[in-house]
Amino acid sequence: MKILFIPLALLAGITAHAQQPAPATGQTIILKPGQMQVQRNPAANRPDRAPVYPGGEQSMGLFFLEHINYPAAARANNVSGKVLVNATVNEDGSISNPVVAQSLSPECDAEALRVVALLSGWQPAMRRGHPLPVLVQLPVPFGAAGVMHVEQVRRQPARGRHQ
Repeated sequence: MKILFIPLALLAGITAHAQQPAPATGQTIILKPGQMQVQRNPAANRPDRAPVYPGGEQSMGLFFLEHINYPAAARANNVSGKVLVNATVNEDGSISNPVVAQSLSPECDAEALRVVALLSGWQPAMRRGHPLPVLVQLPVPFGAAGVMHVEQVRRQPARGRHQ
């Protein structure tokens, strides 16, 4: 069994929704990867293209891996999991207003906010060719949350065959 560090598996769940006023129904529109498309009559707060981190989810996962300082208190208590952070990707590609949406521990929450604030250079969301600020939710991994166990299956020859 090999252990591979793949913090990207956690980033597959990145969601975004616009910060402009919600449609008449009062519900926030949630955008999910693979569901972005230009629509004939889209809601006023729905971008045509979601914000993109340079290099994609893989690059963002590597950024987290390189910049997260696993807090000593969390390590001593074997705290593992992810902190969900909501932040705004502005029209200029900068990040602002990071807020913890789902806590793991006070130490991990503070570290997640610090690291998310360092993310920069996003390609902003677009609506009809114009940049649009949107709220994104980023899962920031801590401990074993960024580790994926992969079993390698060995191919065995079919029984009863003579070679």
